[in-house]
Amino acid sequence: MDVGIALLTIFVLSIFVGIEVVSKVSTILHTPLMSGANAIHGVILVGAIIVTGHADNNLELYLGLAAVVLATINMVGGFVVTDRMLELFKPKKPTNKGEDK
Repeated sequence: MDVGIALLTIFVLSIFVGIEVVSKVSTILHTPLMSGANAIHGVILVGAIIVTGHADNNLELYLGLAAVVLATINMVGGFVVTDRMLELFKPKKPTNKGEDK
């Protein structure tokens, strides 16, 4: 079997397994899982910075820079989504409808 076909098969199967696993997670667990995913993205960002620091040519430097930018966007976006999800669990402040501001 060709190595490329084997890698493609593993990739497609991992997509199906990932969708199946994520769809079975209860709603109450999404926020802790997002926090854990953000920690993993932080490790990925550090790895991208280290790899970019050891670049030997321009192609490696540009690919490393793209990896750093994408990892940063992914990590910050994850923190924003987690923060918005945590806002849903805070009690709503009562509003005084009869008072003027």
